[in-house]
Amino acid sequence: MQIDLNDMTFPKLLKLNAERFGGNKAALRSKGLGIWQTCSWQQYHDNVRRLALGLHALGFTAGDKLAIIGSNRPESLFAGIAAQAAGGLAVSLYRDATPREVADDLDRFDVSWVIAEDQEQVDKILDRKERLPKLRKIIYIRKRGLRNYRDELLTSFEALQELGARQAARQPQLFDSLVAAGKGDDTAIICLTSGTTGQPKGALLSFKNLISMSIALNEGDPRSETDEFVSLLPLAWFGEQLMSVAAPLLAGYTVNFPETAETALADLREIGPQIMLSPPKLWESIAATVRVRMMDATPFKKFMFNTCMPIGEKYADCRLTGRTPPLSLQVGRFFANMLLFRALRDRLGLSRIRSALTGGASLGSDTLRFFHAIGVNLKQLYGQTEIAGIVCMHRNDGINGSTVGLPLPGTEIRIDENGEIQSRSAGLFQGYYGDQEATSRALTGDGWLRSGDSGTLDAQGHLTVVDRISDLLTLSDGSRLPPQLIENRLRFSPFIAEAVLLGGGSSGLFALVGINSRVVGKWAGDKKLSYMTFADLASRPEVNELVAAEVAKVNQTLPQQARIARFAIFYKELDADEGELTRNGKTRRQTLAVLYAELIEALQAGREKVEIDKDIIFQDGKSGHIRTTVTIKST
Repeated sequence: MQIDLNDMTFPKLLKLNAERFGGNKAALRSKGLGIWQTCSWQQYHDNVRRLALGLHALGFTAGDKLAIIGSNRPESLFAGIAAQAAGGLAVSLYRDATPREVADDLDRFDVSWVIAEDQEQVDKILDRKERLPKLRKIIYIRKRGLRNYRDELLTSFEALQELGARQAARQPQLFDSLVAAGKGDDTAIICLTSGTTGQPKGALLSFKNLISMSIALNEGDPRSETDEFVSLLPLAWFGEQLMSVAAPLLAGYTVNFPETAETALADLREIGPQIMLSPPKLWESIAATVRVRMMDATPFKKFMFNTCMPIGEKYADCRLTGRTPPLSLQVGRFFANMLLFRALRDRLGLSRIRSALTGGASLGSDTLRFFHAIGVNLKQLYGQTEIAGIVCMHRNDGINGSTVGLPLPGTEIRIDENGEIQSRSAGLFQGYYGDQEATSRALTGDGWLRSGDSGTLDAQGHLTVVDRISDLLTLSDGSRLPPQLIENRLRFSPFIAEAVLLGGGSSGLFALVGINSRVVGKWAGDKKLSYMTFADLASRPEVNELVAAEVAKVNQTLPQQARIARFAIFYKELDADEGELTRNGKTRRQTLAVLYAELIEALQAGREKVEIDKDIIFQDGKSGHIRTTVTIKST
């Protein structure tokens, strides 16, 4: 397909696909009440057409913003492209955002139209509507619980579609004329940044940004119209926008929406996708789930796992370092695949995976090695929302475990005098919405995007990402250490969900560790250890010894000056609602340094215990109280 980037938009691509595939090929598939429902490319186009004309009839005009909040579902895609067809732009919000966060985003992005999934999302907006004078309409998808609502802001998704159908009957050419008016440089979406260092900003991305990135991605990692993709992550994350909206419009593959978050992995197995993109948290969770299941497996299954995994790991080590496995290892790997790995991949829903991608944060080398050991072609990519998602990625014939691969076609990378990674491509964003100062800080004088990350380029052009420049720790010998290197190794343990490395210099390194409550809780139950709350579980001496053993395993792999000297277990689970994590699961180090200052000070001072007695105020205004004793363990 020949693409004129100056003219092409998502509505135009959708129209081309409807003409090309008609009603004969699935564009979207969603599961409801246990049954998969299919939406063809023609139905996709018709739904967008009705919604766009309905919005137009209500007064939606060029430049208006439409926010979408709820679970990933076909209606979310219909709404976003409909807004773009009507001359506006879309912004997806996290479905688990608090009412305050939702109101803040609607206000600072000047949103006047909202598509809300259900009563929960509608209530978040109505509770704060006095702060939102620009709000004109809230369109809800699911009616349940809203029958007695009489607010004039409300209308249903069905009513909007009916209005659009009537408008289409009156003006049959209107939709085509609206679509034809769109250009490649028009702003398509406002996409939230991760917000690891503060409030997420709104990156303005044009159709040209998004489509050029999709073309480059397809050149670096080809996909076809026969491929299946399962949408597992919020559309507010740029990676999901790329894989569920932009890339399928270009490549023609099918996007599948699970019924609920709880059934997602089971639904993944039913579909058996060929392509996946997920942040490291999901891959770490899958790897941890496998290891936890092995704890309760039969002796025969444990024997098979413990026999086959070392063979797979040795094979993975060869592949990840560019070496050809010896014949004996190839034969061993063949039998290990037949006896264990093939069935394991099928159990995980990864039996047909051709390209598994991970991005959004650093992936631990142990996790990468695990998936390559069982035969999953997991590849790292690196990028930023501000450059339409991707800067570098591994290629099938050149996966180097210590790097994030080569630049995508059309992307340039340089390392400045301070070691910062900088990039530019046709995906470079238009700026942050309403924040020219932040836009100026993000860009260099000659048009390169600053990443804030430290990195190096090797002779073949492969990029190695070290860590955030601001997060690098100084060791006792004066060398600099990226904390994520050790944090990722700690999180490979099935018992550890979070890890934050701090300290350095003469005081040594110390860590705050968050336990995986599900796994550790089961372990405690098997040991007949009683507890009532998370704080009770985290404070038990046996749990501290369990974590100490996991920390010791990691320390054995590190040089003396980089080993963890002391650690403490978080007395509560980290929560995005309290600002401790971003909505896509990354830790906010600066926030944690303030919230856990007392615990960090005790770790620095080498104390043995800390008495915690404090109130906690959540972002939604609710409060709680925690009283416990945190033990500080030396390793």
